[in-house]
Amino acid sequence: MDLADFDYELPASAIAQAPPEPRDGARLLVIERAGDGLADRRVADLPLLLRAGDCLVVNDSRVIPARVLAEDAEGRPVELLFVEPVTDEAWRAMVRPGRRCRPGAHLRAGAVRLRVVATEEDGTRLIAREHGSIAALLEGAGMPPLPPYIARHAKPAPEDWERYQTVYARTPGSVAAPTAGLHFSDALLARLRAAGVETHAITLHVGPATFRPIKAPTIEAHTLPAERAVVTAATAAALNAARAEGRRIVAVGTTVTRTLESAAGGDGRLAPLDGPASIYVRPGHRFRAVDALLTNFHLPRSSLLVLVAAFAGRERILRAYRHALAAGYRFYSYGDATLIA
Repeated sequence: MDLADFDYELPASAIAQAPPEPRDGARLLVIERAGDGLADRRVADLPLLLRAGDCLVVNDSRVIPARVLAEDAEGRPVELLFVEPVTDEAWRAMVRPGRRCRPGAHLRAGAVRLRVVATEEDGTRLIAREHGSIAALLEGAGMPPLPPYIARHAKPAPEDWERYQTVYARTPGSVAAPTAGLHFSDALLARLRAAGVETHAITLHVGPATFRPIKAPTIEAHTLPAERAVVTAATAAALNAARAEGRRIVAVGTTVTRTLESAAGGDGRLAPLDGPASIYVRPGHRFRAVDALLTNFHLPRSSLLVLVAAFAGRERILRAYRHALAAGYRFYSYGDATLIA
């Protein structure tokens, strides 16, 4: 399919620049997969919209302070986004501008000295610290990795340290938030439990694969890199039991969807997973593990938009996005949400 089939126009004014207050105060567009129905609701309505016995699956990966502002040897600014460790002292990083980060270049982040070791095939750089670990650098000088469409991404506000993180985040490793989960407060989770909705956690560490745009002319020509994921044996067993009893699995976000579909066998049963989630979900995919999906509004020409189009149908999703734009919904990471069921 042509990549142009997954495009839409979005005015800059529709891109959310701040999170909703409170967390569960965002709007929620309910999209019916069985028909053309759309309903304007609120995230706070989820206890009324989900069913007793549903299994809500969340991603408990914790966002790391992956963005570091540095300087080259001439004192010119360089922005680093550390995405994956290779050793304690060397990580792969996205850099900007790339011309200042050729192999052999020396950088400085405050008093910390760094060296560009190599350029990877995907354009990332291998960045090594001369003395100490990269994790310690991030702890001391790193910032929340807000996406570039948020105007203050290079200088996050104090509230971003809390709000660009889910309330149930546990395992550090993501370089972008699993944004559907940002809508959940402790109070909303308690209300869902009281309504009979189970909550289970998987882990997928969000990497550049999640937010990089598709550049190939067709979606089939795009290669989607794997991401690190964990589904425990206990979680797999609980979700398999739910499916056997006819109860729904509701994925909170595309990261959960990718993880569960990677762990599912041909019969839909989930196996424990501790390794790469490598599946590329696109139209024609037969969903084996996910029955409903809570997710934000996604960028045009992105693998995430392709995934939700595969789940709900491309025309249905684009029609829903047109409705959302006309109704004043807020888009992207800090924006409103959809429930596709």
